[in-house]
Amino acid sequence: MSWSGHWHGYGPWTGSRDTYGQEGLRRPGANPNDEQTRSFLSTTMPPMMTGHWLLRRSQTAADRTWTDVGDAMTWLKTTYESNPPFKRDDGKQAYAALDTKIVYAMDVLPRGVDVTWAHYTESSSLTSFTVVCCPNQFHPEIACPMPPN
Repeated sequence: MSWSGHWHGYGPWTGSRDTYGQEGLRRPGANPNDEQTRSFLSTTMPPMMTGHWLLRRSQTAADRTWTDVGDAMTWLKTTYESNPPFKRDDGKQAYAALDTKIVYAMDVLPRGVDVTWAHYTESSSLTSFTVVCCPNQFHPEIACPMPPN
């Protein structure tokens, strides 16, 4: 797979499982001016399809737009460390280790595959953060919200 582009970071979003489960709020509507799309654009909840983050132009930031995958990885790692997953009482691992996540992300991001890391925190909140490839292979019709300088 050949891909050339840059990356945008979104999140972290932190909230309850019940809020996250409101899938209707996580999908844009059929057209740009309908109520569903307006609601989708105004929320910070992660979209059902990662490429739809690019529709939320107001949530795209220059300091979270990267041309170097290493910078995107630094943001993912820092965000993860600021929002660590809960630890099980029995000592077993609840999620893939950070090193495993980093190896996977370093493999797929340069090939144009979006990466989302989501987990429950010690406070029982769900947190989710994403690096989206731009242009997006699965949503090529969505224009870049903030081309890199």
